[in-house]
Amino acid sequence: MTHSLMARLRRLWLTLHLWLGVGLMVALVPLSVSGALLVWHDALDRELYASRYAVSGPAATQPASAYAAAAQAAFAGRATLTQLRLPQKPGDPVVAVGRMVAPGAANGRPRTLNAWIDPPTGKALATAEVARTATMVTHRLHGQLLIPGVGRKVVGWLGWAMFVSSATGLWLWWPRHANPLKGLRWRRSPSTLFNLHHMVGFWVCLPLAALSITGVYISFPQTSHALLGAPAPAGGGARRSASDDPRFAPPLAAPRLTMDEAVAAALAAAPGARLASLNVPQQGKRPAWRIDVRSPGSEANRTIRVDDADGMVKARDGEGSARGEGGPDPFSRWVRRLHDGTGMGLPWRLVITLAGLAPLILSVSGLVMWLRRRGRRIALRPV
Repeated sequence: MTHSLMARLRRLWLTLHLWLGVGLMVALVPLSVSGALLVWHDALDRELYASRYAVSGPAATQPASAYAAAAQAAFAGRATLTQLRLPQKPGDPVVAVGRMVAPGAANGRPRTLNAWIDPPTGKALATAEVARTATMVTHRLHGQLLIPGVGRKVVGWLGWAMFVSSATGLWLWWPRHANPLKGLRWRRSPSTLFNLHHMVGFWVCLPLAALSITGVYISFPQTSHALLGAPAPAGGGARRSASDDPRFAPPLAAPRLTMDEAVAAALAAAPGARLASLNVPQQGKRPAWRIDVRSPGSEANRTIRVDDADGMVKARDGEGSARGEGGPDPFSRWVRRLHDGTGMGLPWRLVITLAGLAPLILSVSGLVMWLRRRGRRIALRPV
């Protein structure tokens, strides 16, 4: 490759890198910083809303119906119970989710009200509409930039932009006439800002590229699954309005089975397992209780459907439903965990955090460098 071609390519990558970093910093910085915060979602939630986690012990000794009754009392007529989630680890409360009587959200989906319940006593600890709490607003900021409808796709395209910025940044960092190891020196330039930008950019380049690609995969689930031949994600297919989506059908007003009967039928079909969560039957052709159980030593839940009409049981293995698993296929679950750090250990979570904060440093330093260069060019222009 000739010197002139290399120079032209370098100018092209520099221009592309500049406009991606500076031109999109208003969107990329909130996206990346919110991602860094969400790595510590559980810890932040406990710090901000301590009353929800003020449990008296780890053992969930009450029957499911007792937690349901406590939740309905805490809802005080504002919502109807749709789901119970039992503690996944010591210190967690039982979480009850109810469908609110109030008008739905702007996207047409029903609003939900949560109640947090003490596992040993069945006492309600707190209630709140989670969608309006700080942690969930941060989730929506990271997942869709608070843009209704098309926000998820916008985030996906920004993920591509971040990936290209990482690739062009690595090209620009690479020393042109020296051993690459010399690129790791702090004083590559008299400018401290230049050195900071290049050093931070190099060390976060690969993690940031990985987070960008996994974010694209999550933002375009249908396309990603089709390209890799993976099973379609839950709720896949043509986009439907909330009113037509069976996932948002109203709960059955008067189920034939009691909650404890449905749980007993599910546990009888999975000897030795414990209750992880349950969803009450929804209105439709064949209402059924959807109950997740977890066997000893297993990291994934097993979903069991109990027909409300006759109590018949149908097991659905491999349909992991724990929060953050990312879909029915192992690859999608791994992508989700790689992206948000769930279950990946402290070192990788720290890497994600630093990679999420780095675009703020890189955008600001890049903007200042560009303004300084532009100022020097203006100063050198003939009067």
